[in-house]
Amino acid sequence: MHKEIHTAVIMTYMEEHIGEIEISNNLKGFQRLVAYVEKCQAKKKLKHLTPLYGLEDVTHYGRNLAVYLLDREHPVKEVNSALSYMERMSYPSVKKNDMWDARCVCAVLMRRYELLPDADPKDYYWIMKQLVHRRNALVKAKSALLQQFHEQIQYDYPSYKKFFFEVECKTSIAFFEQYPSSQTLEGTSVEELAEFLRIPSHNACSTKRAEKILELVEGDAVKAHNYQFGRDFIIQSMMRNIRFILDELGRINKLQKKLVKEVNYHLETLPGVNTVTACALIAQIGDISRFKSADKLANYAGVAPLCFSSGGKGKNVQNKTQGNRELYSVLYLLAMQQIHVNTKGQARNPVLRTYFESKVSGGKTKIQALLCIMRRLVNIIYSMMKNQTAYRMPVLKEPEVTEEKEQKIS
Repeated sequence: MHKEIHTAVIMTYMEEHIGEIEISNNLKGFQRLVAYVEKCQAKKKLKHLTPLYGLEDVTHYGRNLAVYLLDREHPVKEVNSALSYMERMSYPSVKKNDMWDARCVCAVLMRRYELLPDADPKDYYWIMKQLVHRRNALVKAKSALLQQFHEQIQYDYPSYKKFFFEVECKTSIAFFEQYPSSQTLEGTSVEELAEFLRIPSHNACSTKRAEKILELVEGDAVKAHNYQFGRDFIIQSMMRNIRFILDELGRINKLQKKLVKEVNYHLETLPGVNTVTACALIAQIGDISRFKSADKLANYAGVAPLCFSSGGKGKNVQNKTQGNRELYSVLYLLAMQQIHVNTKGQARNPVLRTYFESKVSGGKTKIQALLCIMRRLVNIIYSMMKNQTAYRMPVLKEPEVTEEKEQKIS
């Protein structure tokens, strides 16, 4: 499967190569493929057999083809790229081209038909994943813009960090867009600046804030640079981009909240899980019914250990490369949230924090103990999604005090 062209190979279960074709990734190409398969069937007198399609859709360019085939009641299987890779590497002479890759996919399809999952391009999980990717791209772009802003603004406002509590708040964006340099503030009185700041801050910024800003600017005493108009334009351009990104993130958040309610998973009842994290979990896990147990989900997420043994000897090792690494990252950050302790010494999830400490005291490293938390989170999330139930914080049992301990305490 490719962005513009798909490559297909037609074979029988006797591994007889009977045809190959390249089609465009559009409706005409899909119709051409089905017509070609029917032509091959007629040529080999195989019309009584149902053609089985296998798609190695790594980049999701084959989603439209899968939908087209399923709408016409053709059986379609998903072929994991790792399986086709192992098939390709199993031959004495290794080669790489589209036709040979398609033959390897076809070989995997024939030999592992019963083990391969059915293609099921559900629109809900697809659009959820696209929204998560879009949000991540916007957040990354915003971080890059803010870094560039900090590098640029210090030349004109050395004390800019004392102006506002947050650089990316609405008031800060409006200020730097209107006054990109200290030279643009010349002649501006305290009342004029305070009146300007009251609008974006909804009257939160008082006259004292305006006085503080003007005092800091006067104390910095920055002289005008050459081509100051170019510097001002850069700052204003950054502020416009940041404003746009924040608006888009707000729209995405509203849409994600609406979509999360449709599945009724109640993931946000788990401590440390907000709408963004819930959407990331749903997008990466997909339809929970495709996992028969929590162990299957843990293996898919790369949380379950790998067993390496031979001749009755071996050991379990940490899975560092296999599984869905994006889901692994979400679970890792979520595990960190569970064991987080605030300034008052209160844990966000006392039960999992106690479990973490027990693992560390038992001899495990903090990383190993964190993996244990991730494994328990998989069990919790699987149960919540499978049964559509909310999370209930278990009651943490206090350690029993024996008579001997009482005597020692006394």
